[in-house]
Amino acid sequence: MTVLTHDQQVATATSPVRRMNQAMAAQRRRLTGAALLGFVAAASAVALIGTSGWLISFAAEMPPVLALGVAAVLVRAFALSRSVFRYAERIVGHDAAFRGLTGLRVAIYQRLERLAPVGLVRFSRGDLLTRLVADIDTAMDLPLRVILPWAQAALVSVAAVAFMLWLDVGAGVATAIALTAGLLVVPWLVARIAARAQARLAPLRGEVSASVVTALTAGPDLLAYGATGQSLTRVDGLDAQLTAVAKRESASLGLGAGIGIVLQGAAVVAALALAMPAVTSGRLAPVWLAVVALVPLAAYDLVTTLPASAIALQRVRASATRVVEVIDAPEPVAEPLHVSGPPLPPYAVQVRDLVARWRPDLPPTLRGVSLTLEPGQRIAVVGPSGAGKSTLASVLLKFLPYEGAFTIGSREVADLSGDDLRAHVTMLTQSAHVFDTSIAENLRLGKADASDDELIAVLQRVRLDDWWAAQPHGLLTELGPQGVSMSGGERQRLALARLLLADRPVMVLDEPTEHLDPHTADALTDDLLRVTEGHSTLLITHRLRGLESVDRIHVLVAGEMAASGTHEQLLADGGWYAERWRQEREQMDVAALMATIAPGTALARR
Repeated sequence: MTVLTHDQQVATATSPVRRMNQAMAAQRRRLTGAALLGFVAAASAVALIGTSGWLISFAAEMPPVLALGVAAVLVRAFALSRSVFRYAERIVGHDAAFRGLTGLRVAIYQRLERLAPVGLVRFSRGDLLTRLVADIDTAMDLPLRVILPWAQAALVSVAAVAFMLWLDVGAGVATAIALTAGLLVVPWLVARIAARAQARLAPLRGEVSASVVTALTAGPDLLAYGATGQSLTRVDGLDAQLTAVAKRESASLGLGAGIGIVLQGAAVVAALALAMPAVTSGRLAPVWLAVVALVPLAAYDLVTTLPASAIALQRVRASATRVVEVIDAPEPVAEPLHVSGPPLPPYAVQVRDLVARWRPDLPPTLRGVSLTLEPGQRIAVVGPSGAGKSTLASVLLKFLPYEGAFTIGSREVADLSGDDLRAHVTMLTQSAHVFDTSIAENLRLGKADASDDELIAVLQRVRLDDWWAAQPHGLLTELGPQGVSMSGGERQRLALARLLLADRPVMVLDEPTEHLDPHTADALTDDLLRVTEGHSTLLITHRLRGLESVDRIHVLVAGEMAASGTHEQLLADGGWYAERWRQEREQMDVAALMATIAPGTALARR
């Protein structure tokens, strides 16, 4: 049973929108300032309309010119202040929104760092991309399209109603009813109509993005099997659904705009009708009649933006729910409450009776695994596919939780922070990522302050000096997405160079030759064993080529250690290792025989 902390219980009980707003809480003072600036700008716009109406009505009575001076000055002042304060409100509001968005994005990426790589398998690549880009960008609508418009409209409506009540109670009541309906009823109605569309909009965006990313990344396979049409049909179908949902949202917005126009006209007519008796009885000067008509008209202009704000709130709610799903995703390995401190030299690695599984509801992938890696020693873990070798690699990097004992440098790994562990242990995977940037920047991921001479030296160590020398711009050559211009062996050698630059005390090599042809794999294996000599290295592989030079070999079968010893001992003992060695030797003999057969002979044609 999982026990939630008090903070986790509070977070779970809080709505996603409120949690998103709390993540941007550092900008509340700026947003408050933007709301006040917007109120002054909006109030100036309403006052400008009302003062202009009074000025025109009073001027029609042809009073002395000096009697119009104050009103004329007020018109100019309100016109200027409306523009100046609106500009200031846009500057301050957008600055606060972008600052809050930056803080939210940083918080999300920090969370992703804790989830990667195992905790992200529940999200597809395209859907996760949409959550990190479109859904987080939607958070900016919360202050700019929801909070500020509603705050400004409410403040101006209160001021407008108070002024109208001062002029005439009946006209003030009519204005209050219309503005209240515009502030609360119409946005609520529009939000109810658009709620179903908004609930589907954000997930559909994620599905469209996931389909497009899949179509692009799997393009060669889709072309090879003639399945491009099926992939494009799926993208078209999802896009059609997304368009239909967007149309339903637009229809609700149009309905809200239509109702708003009716209410605005009704407010003007009602205010005039209720104010006319006051004019005819002499309680209200005729020049104020234009003000009675124009102030509700101008005030309601601010309220007409609120249906769009209501839809924006629905959009923010849907996106916030998807962002919070990432934030609340359980960490595969929780950070310890009391960190023991970094490992201590000489960084010996000891694993005793290790049990590990990918999910709590699944049976263990590793059961009772034990091994020791002494400083400067090189050991190998071999076994068939599915034996649990990659699971062991994930445990060694603290990507998966474990049971049993696992220490490095006399520290129990469960008591280490992930950052402290990975500052001493690094890994080369079977498909290392090559970034869409230069050779130098790819290498400096291992050592940020590495000089060009160090980069060239490490390229020579991994036998990439000829490849690097042939590049058009040397170390500044752009490699393209996923290193598209490189062969598989070159990509792995570049990743190996990055690993050597990092110079961690312990290296884990997880199937580094998995996707390579036999000749390239053998050459890379030789270089791996050459450059890692003297380093604490754990090589995980199902190929036995070159393992004669490692200190000890552990055979992992079905999640358990089946045998352990040197290359010669395991051959003498028989079992999986000896059988696999025999198969590899036969394959090598057949390949060597085929290489000696001249092209064009009958056997070669067969």
